[in-house]
Amino acid sequence: MSGVHPPSPTRDRTPLGDPVGFHAAYREHHASVVRAAYSVVHDSVLAEDIAQEVFLALWRKPDRFDAGRGDLGPYLRLMARSRALDAWRTTRCGARAQERLVERARGERPDPDAAADVVEDRARSTELRAAVRRLPDAQREAVALAYWGGMAASEVAALTAVPLGTAKSRLRLGLTRLRQDLGEPVTA
Repeated sequence: MSGVHPPSPTRDRTPLGDPVGFHAAYREHHASVVRAAYSVVHDSVLAEDIAQEVFLALWRKPDRFDAGRGDLGPYLRLMARSRALDAWRTTRCGARAQERLVERARGERPDPDAAADVVEDRARSTELRAAVRRLPDAQREAVALAYWGGMAASEVAALTAVPLGTAKSRLRLGLTRLRQDLGEPVTA
């Protein structure tokens, strides 16, 4: 039969909760899990740490993996990519917080007359966050990576492993929906 692959040793033959089965899974998938994490964070030490977290989670809760839904390799790589995105976002937020702290340390203070603007900006920000939460997952991810992550469409495509056209469509559709939700004019 073409297209049919024999089950991997970690999929059906040995339970992942068993040390032998877990060790086989680790040997088989460790390198690809590290590569998946590295493709997001571009830091080999952090990628190794993420891989360790993924395998630790697998060891602690092996029943979370459902062999009926697919192979172990893609499951582990998805976990690694997800954790790497979280790490990447945390790093970006930390850098921004550091920049704000430096600005404040230099003595830059907000204009007290601008309090009304601050209140209005916060209300608009709350409204925007709610609109972003209503976006479909793929569009929300693309918009977040492009606007809060500062990525170009090509970088969004590479990071999310989709064609460039798909990434651009997700961005366009997400932005159009945000404009509609926020009551702004939508240009065709």
